[in-house]
Amino acid sequence: MRIRRINLRTDEGLDVTPYRGTVFRPVLRSQIVFDVVVAVLLGVVLLVLQAGGGPDWVSVGVVLGLTASLALRRLSPALALIVAWAVAVLQMATWHSPDPANLLIGGVMYTTSAYGSRRVRLAGLFSALGGAMLAAGYIGLQDVQQQQAADFTRPLVQSAQLVLGSFAGVLLILLLPWLAGLVRRTRRLASMSREAQLLAERDAARADRAVAVEQERVRIARDMHDIVAHSLAVVIAQADGARYALKADPAIADQALSTISGTARRALGDVRELLGALRHEQGAAPTPAIDDVDRLVAEMGELGLDVRVAREGDPTGLPTTTQLAVYRIVQESLTNAYKHGQTGSPVRVDLEYGPETVAVRVENRRDDDGRRGPGTGHGLVGMRERATMIGGTMTAGPRGDDFVVAVRMPTVPASGQMPRDRITSIQQERTAR
Repeated sequence: MRIRRINLRTDEGLDVTPYRGTVFRPVLRSQIVFDVVVAVLLGVVLLVLQAGGGPDWVSVGVVLGLTASLALRRLSPALALIVAWAVAVLQMATWHSPDPANLLIGGVMYTTSAYGSRRVRLAGLFSALGGAMLAAGYIGLQDVQQQQAADFTRPLVQSAQLVLGSFAGVLLILLLPWLAGLVRRTRRLASMSREAQLLAERDAARADRAVAVEQERVRIARDMHDIVAHSLAVVIAQADGARYALKADPAIADQALSTISGTARRALGDVRELLGALRHEQGAAPTPAIDDVDRLVAEMGELGLDVRVAREGDPTGLPTTTQLAVYRIVQESLTNAYKHGQTGSPVRVDLEYGPETVAVRVENRRDDDGRRGPGTGHGLVGMRERATMIGGTMTAGPRGDDFVVAVRMPTVPASGQMPRDRITSIQQERTAR
């Protein structure tokens, strides 16, 4: 069975597979427009707020840089993180104090964990921790500079509290968005896993239905073969006999024609029932039982086949499936023995009904010309299928001058469904033939 690759996409229309080897992620155009518009609006608001205090060019550059990183956050989380770090380093290098524009870094941290690859997620986590420590140290240095400029010394405890408070505040600003993005990513992957599970269950259900359909097809083909092959063998043999006896003994010819008529009517009835089961789910398929073996032996005896049946055990109470399998196996074996066995030689049929297993053994003498005997066509395959369906085993082949079919199967069928690998091997075997 061919396995189809499933390309799962998020509810935002983004492929969640890692974008290795490329800087930009596959993003919808509408998402890019949305991110740019939001970033520009926030940047304009920040510039307006800074305009009242007379911002310098560095502050304007910080706002523009962080706005650009926010616009790139979903298209390329790695590039957005790099731009944010570059702006932060520029801000600290020029000795500028943190301002509201630095809050935009939280949006970048969110996308590093929500949409970034594994390396980008780790880089975002280290950025949150390292950025918090660097910002706390930077604020501490600024506080020391302010104390020196004002010529006063703040108590060490207060300076430590300022540094620790700055570290905690910056860490929350950076780490909380990163954790929120991680939660978002986890929920998205969980949703995709559920979707993948539903798709797998759907494919499994389809496969099971296909197995059931194939099993039914194999059963119908097997029954059709058994019915037609046996009936035609009887009809042909009786027709040949009637043709030769027509002038010598009309009574024998009349008896042969009666046999042909009865056999054809039974075959036609079985085929009609089989086709009815094919057209309708509740149709009844022909199900001969153990008791019909005697009628089968009598029919083959009329063809001149010397069938000697030996029974052991009580077949009463056998399931219908097992009785049908026994009948069809005996029917096919006797038909093959008639067509391929040595003329005039007896055919031995041993039926053993045990409490747990049922054994069928059919043995006949092969032709003198050295042919392999029965079992070279679909009949042997059908018998093996029947035994396998019930959970049994079958061996068939020449043993010296004889050809032996031996089947052993449980009294109660082990399973009602043929394994998929067995159906595949049967299909290959039928194709090869």
